[in-house]
Amino acid sequence: MHATDKRGCPISRTSDSALEGFEQALSLFNGYFADPLARIDAVLAKSPDMPMALALKGGLFLCSTEAGANGPLGEVIAAGEALSGRMNGRERGHFAALAAWHRGDFAGAGDHYARVLADHPRDLLALQVAHQADFFQGRSVLLRDRPASVLRAWDGSVPGFGYVLGMHAFGLEEMGEFGRAEEQGRRALSHCRADAWAVHAVAHVMEMQGRRDEGAEFLEEREQDWAPDNMLAYHNWWHLALHHLDVGAFDRVLAIYDAGIRPSASTVALELVDASAMLWRLWLRGADVSARFEAVADAWETFADDAWYAFNDVHAMMAFVATDRAASQARVLASLHRAMQGGGTNAMMAREVGLPVARALLAFASGRYAEAAAALAAVHPVAHLFGGSHAQRDIIHLTALDAAIRAGDGGLARALAGQRLAQKPHSPFNRAAFARAAAIPAIAA
Repeated sequence: MHATDKRGCPISRTSDSALEGFEQALSLFNGYFADPLARIDAVLAKSPDMPMALALKGGLFLCSTEAGANGPLGEVIAAGEALSGRMNGRERGHFAALAAWHRGDFAGAGDHYARVLADHPRDLLALQVAHQADFFQGRSVLLRDRPASVLRAWDGSVPGFGYVLGMHAFGLEEMGEFGRAEEQGRRALSHCRADAWAVHAVAHVMEMQGRRDEGAEFLEEREQDWAPDNMLAYHNWWHLALHHLDVGAFDRVLAIYDAGIRPSASTVALELVDASAMLWRLWLRGADVSARFEAVADAWETFADDAWYAFNDVHAMMAFVATDRAASQARVLASLHRAMQGGGTNAMMAREVGLPVARALLAFASGRYAEAAAALAAVHPVAHLFGGSHAQRDIIHLTALDAAIRAGDGGLARALAGQRLAQKPHSPFNRAAFARAAAIPAIAA
């Protein structure tokens, strides 16, 4: 039996009820609502021979960034292989992408999805999973250009159009096209107010432009759109906390952290990344976050040996450094070394960014501030290679600046603080950091 989904893309061997279940699960994934995995499992329980249901399930595992998801992803791929003779070309493309990711070829996965989208530009699943894969690799150009490449095949009459606009908005922001990004993000929200990714794109614009009060107001006014039952809510809470952190409102930041960023003892890596990143920023500024960091470090312990995604390893190292866990620090270093010896995209990520940053964090913790500052400043220009957004990778620049100030290196500190002020001249934190840097006595010639 052959059919098409709501966007006209071909689907093989399905029933009307299975197709409807697939569409429901895809819609949950598009908006980052819970729980697309449970919904697609319900479809597969009745229709185990539906390739696109398996492709959606595999895409969800891909988006976890966790080595532990690779086992279940392998099972999905094996189930797909058993159906390969019945698949159409679109479906085979999805499984080729999943197989590439499974073997650690993150870039190759994106290439396979690109081929699917070239033939089926309304394949919303391929676009969204590829968009997330581009995000995990810091591929800013593709974050913008992949959605842009399919936009002309879409319009407001096609279900999911707003989500395409939201992805394009985020890519525009990551490429520094802030005006167009905000316009596209707000256009996406006119199609779906509860599009958490579009909210996230506009929030990124305001963060990058230093629009602190406006950014906080935007997120707070729309809380009922993006927060309830949404798997991306923790990250949008993180963005709200950044605005309050800029003015040193630690109590407000910690209240957001406890209620939104980490309201439970989650062991989801994507959530732990934001928890570590926020606590590290607070820790650098002298806030008492020791108990919270201990809890996050406990959760990171299960990931310390993964050697799968260096971006996660660095955020685990932050928690292990802040809680003085020497054995866990050594495990992360060993994991990064092991990753470098293997194949796949993560070998490059670990070599170029992950291991240098992890070592620099250890140098910082041991008081070797000059070493840490120099290493982090050197990595900053290539930090995109290990994934994340500009806002997330800013933690490298922040730590380099703090290390330079502690080292008494006025020249480097003023240079780094000057870079921050040029981007956000009205930021209270940036102004204070530049003042601290300027107060460092010049080194006699």
